[in-house]
Amino acid sequence: MTASDRAAQLVRIAAEAAGDKLADDILAYDVSEQLVITDAFVLCSASNDRQVRAIVDEIEKRLRDEADAKPVRREGERDGRWVLLDYIDVIVHVQHEEERVYYALERLWKDCPVIDLPEHVNTHGPAIGSTSD
Repeated sequence: MTASDRAAQLVRIAAEAAGDKLADDILAYDVSEQLVITDAFVLCSASNDRQVRAIVDEIEKRLRDEADAKPVRREGERDGRWVLLDYIDVIVHVQHEEERVYYALERLWKDCPVIDLPEHVNTHGPAIGSTSD
């Protein structure tokens, strides 16, 4: 089983929205073989709490406008350090750089297939995480 076409659409839109707000190290994983609760994860990070919020706002706006998608659950928005947006087919994690390094979600999901993202979403800055661990 692989991620649905709807999940792939949401992943692309979320990744492009995050990239437009200068998110760092944007990655997506097809977790459909490992989890029954979702098809894909999108991970990205930002250097400060304000940028985390800006990325979250842009992802929500674009998914609403372009895919008529609204999150069924939002967590972590108050602190602005790690915000989780649950769209059922896709779960988006927007993390402050420090949380990204500390929790290392890439290492948890490294055995899952990486979903290819448009090249331009990660062209503005260096990657902070590593998928080769």
